[in-house]
Amino acid sequence: MNDKTDRSDPRTPRARKLRREATPAERRFWTQLRQLEIKNVHFRRQAPIGPYFADFACHRTRIVVELDGERHGFDADALRDEKRTRFLETSGYRVLRFWNHEVLRNLESVVDTICSALYQTPEPPTPNPSPPQAGGGE
Repeated sequence: MNDKTDRSDPRTPRARKLRREATPAERRFWTQLRQLEIKNVHFRRQAPIGPYFADFACHRTRIVVELDGERHGFDADALRDEKRTRFLETSGYRVLRFWNHEVLRNLESVVDTICSALYQTPEPPTPNPSPPQAGGGE
């Protein structure tokens, strides 16, 4: 393939496969998400972030939306989800998780929650330790 993206990021074929094999909840959610008209907000499906693929990610607002099926309720999967969430959060993302059945039964509420998160402006991080004040006074 001559696609530059395939050569530059080896995760791209896996992301494409995940998009093709989307769950019914992911398909329904994606259709709704694409209809949102919010300035400077662009979500990507199965976006590679580090070693993970976020179900939906808006890099500009640093929001990740994860849709979880029933298997995520088991201990082993829940532990993997926690590890993944910690990684994404330490990478500067806010992670919003919803169950597939929430998307299928109450999509409007899920979208409202995401829109609220998009409009919240997070505090800019402060360096640790804070830089010295101008003038060098104590």
